Amino acid sequence: MQKLIRRRETVSTEHFSDTDIHPLLARVYSGRGIDSCGQLDLSLECLQPPMLLLNADRAAAMLADALSRDDRIVVIGDFDADGATSTALAVSVLTAFGAGHVDYLVPNRFEYGYGLTPEIVALAAVDKPDLIITVDNGISSLEGVAAAREFGISTLITDHHLAGRELPMADVIVNPNQPGCGFPSKNLAGVGVIFYIMLALRAELRSRGWFEQRPEVNLAQYLDLVALGTVADVVPLDRNNRILVAEGLRRIRASQCRPGILALLEVASRQPHSVVASDLGFAVGPRINAAGRLEDMSIGIECLLCESLVGARAQADRLHQLNQDRRVIEQDMQAEAIAILARLSLEGGADLPVAMTLYQSGWHQGVIGILASRIKDRLHRPTIAFADGDSGDIKGSARSIAGIHIRDILDAVATRHPGLITRFGGHAMAAGLTLRREDYEAFSVAFVAEVTRHAEDVHLQAVIESDGALAPDEFELELATKLRFAGPWGQHFPEPMFDGCFSVVSQRLVGQKHLKLVLAPVGSGSLLDAIAFNVDLDIWPAPEVEQVEIAYRLDVNEFRGQRSVQLMVEHLVAISPL
Repeated sequence: MQKLIRRRETVSTEHFSDTDIHPLLARVYSGRGIDSCGQLDLSLECLQPPMLLLNADRAAAMLADALSRDDRIVVIGDFDADGATSTALAVSVLTAFGAGHVDYLVPNRFEYGYGLTPEIVALAAVDKPDLIITVDNGISSLEGVAAAREFGISTLITDHHLAGRELPMADVIVNPNQPGCGFPSKNLAGVGVIFYIMLALRAELRSRGWFEQRPEVNLAQYLDLVALGTVADVVPLDRNNRILVAEGLRRIRASQCRPGILALLEVASRQPHSVVASDLGFAVGPRINAAGRLEDMSIGIECLLCESLVGARAQADRLHQLNQDRRVIEQDMQAEAIAILARLSLEGGADLPVAMTLYQSGWHQGVIGILASRIKDRLHRPTIAFADGDSGDIKGSARSIAGIHIRDILDAVATRHPGLITRFGGHAMAAGLTLRREDYEAFSVAFVAEVTRHAEDVHLQAVIESDGALAPDEFELELATKLRFAGPWGQHFPEPMFDGCFSVVSQRLVGQKHLKLVLAPVGSGSLLDAIAFNVDLDIWPAPEVEQVEIAYRLDVNEFRGQRSVQLMVEHLVAISPL
């Protein structure tokens, strides 16, 4: 689908006039709502305090009591990178605080499904734990919490997903998005929530004199995990999250991080000293996620828990191979999905519906989330991809666009059509659900109808927000370096994007589907290297094209010790000669 480049509105940068911030960076910050220099202070002292998080004090007291009794604790995680980092953080910190019996379980998505189910509680109960702590899940686990209660196991739910109409009857729930919680940052990832609980626990243990006979733990050393989970889960980077991510990145760049993260950066060919948020999101996160998608997330957790680089490298190599396997499966599924769309004559047509559902028997349940994301990006429509589940069920993974809150859409469908959806959960941009296979067609109709009700004011053409054009003298290495490290950039605080017209000096394919270009800004004789990933091979390379309009990021390319400016092309359109 053709994308529309839309330049951000010009805003005042006067509040940066007495600073040494580059005028272009001042323009970028202002375009993202930064209206004072104070908002750029990302020191840990500026974090929102833990006690603003509803029930953080109760959770801290509960955990302190458990430590003093030497209770058996089991952490129930989720099978994505946020869940993996949350689990690793909870296990590591509780152990460092002196817990003698801490273990974890992560439901295998193919056997137990998502969250604290009665089945996973029964599995945990074999070892007779006193306390179950959920991380990155549990807010919708009514049956699981009830099952734990029957076993006599206490439950602490820590989650960040949106709450349903009914909350589980847990002993304590900590979730910034639960009713009554006034925590200013609603965008914490699951790993952010459990980090905050550990901050509250440390304060509680201090008040009890716990550290008088043992060393106090510096929780900042766990911010590498917080940064990774926060970025990988694509939660909005409000100021509070930017603080967490910035400090985690600082530690990684200084190699003050766990061996597992260093090993994952190594297999992804990323240099720790220059790592930025996008490296966590596009290189490290997917390798951890591959474990939960194809096998067992415990592989990713064990990598993050490794205390030696040698052991971590072995785990990282395994995760790297799983990610390679995931890519092959995904490519096959994407080709099948595109073929389905072609048969329906949908792409680019006037009859493109406001939402898409896709299902094919044989699709891999662990990869449908990525497939839904790819089709959503291709069509700019909310998309749900389904795969076969168990006992006649199909499981769907949903991805949405700005303006369509996908969990609310599913909730509305469930309300209008009771019993149509067996189970669902998620947040604004991503969700999961389960249906009976025979209800797929009825659900598809209901889903499209519900999105239609909410899509009246939603822009259904993909839009690239641009920070405008660059002047010829702004294509320089020092400025590109400043932009790279001026974030952290991410969801709702996007990396600077620019647009303009360029003459094409040369073009060639690299890596089978990436277009390497040498460009010259129109009216300038300077030459710039550029690369566009995953181009449409039916269009590119195009030797006859002399000029292009592009949207791009100004980046730094490092090769064999040499650093140079490189344009990372996000959108590429040939300009027809007059």
